[in-house]
Amino acid sequence: MAPDQERRLIFEDLTRVIIGVFFDVYNELSGFPEHVLRRALKVALEQAGLTVREEVNLPVWFRGHLLTTFRADLVVEPGVIVEVKTASDIQPFHKVQLLHYLKASGLEVGLLLNFGRRPKHARVVYQQARERDAISGDSSTA
Repeated sequence: MAPDQERRLIFEDLTRVIIGVFFDVYNELSGFPEHVLRRALKVALEQAGLTVREEVNLPVWFRGHLLTTFRADLVVEPGVIVEVKTASDIQPFHKVQLLHYLKASGLEVGLLLNFGRRPKHARVVYQQARERDAISGDSSTA
């Protein structure tokens, strides 16, 4: 087995559960507006035994000044941001939006879950959070 195949993804088990729940919700409620799907996903994730926070504020700071606050659809503990979309397809700007959320939160893993005509998902990883913590000696996010 190649070294890359032996390495596990960050939050691999948690993201697998989230994606499975996404498909369940898609099969039951596809076609509903985004806010309905977000709430249904929260309920289903909690029923799967996960701790979920909805519409989580993510402040963006610069040199001690609050610039803005993003709002993540869901944060599944211990730290996966979930963004719910109802677009025809996952677009590059959706991934950029999620990357901004990861940077603002300091979290490493995000999932885009698109309830479009066909269910699609994408995983976004913010690697610099891990590198920054390694430099500062903090290994709590490993």
